[in-house]
Amino acid sequence: MKHKQQLIEAERQKLEQEQKAILDDIQHVREWLQGEVDTDVEEADPDLTEREKNLALLITLERKLESIQTALRAIEKGKYGICERCGKPIDPARLEVRPDATLCLDCQREVERLARKTSLRQREF
Repeated sequence: MKHKQQLIEAERQKLEQEQKAILDDIQHVREWLQGEVDTDVEEADPDLTEREKNLALLITLERKLESIQTALRAIEKGKYGICERCGKPIDPARLEVRPDATLCLDCQREVERLARKTSLRQREF
């Protein structure tokens, strides 16, 4: 039991460090996006392309931050390492690679499969 608590504490520290780094990255991207962009849409301005890439990066960072915060809340509630979908333990090797994982590998695959299926259906319309 004590070994498990040590592992969870180590994962908490990883998550908190990653959270801080992502918050810093988000701040830098937001500061860049605050800059004035004066573009001519007809000329395919490279600043506009860079802005779009930074907006996509910001969305990705915000999703990752949300995932980390969810994992940190799970630690606080004593539910870290338990799949939110099926309630089974998440493989410790998966948590080592993805400390913010809230789904076991089987459930993650199923969620991704369903998301692809939904995406394909939406494209058909």
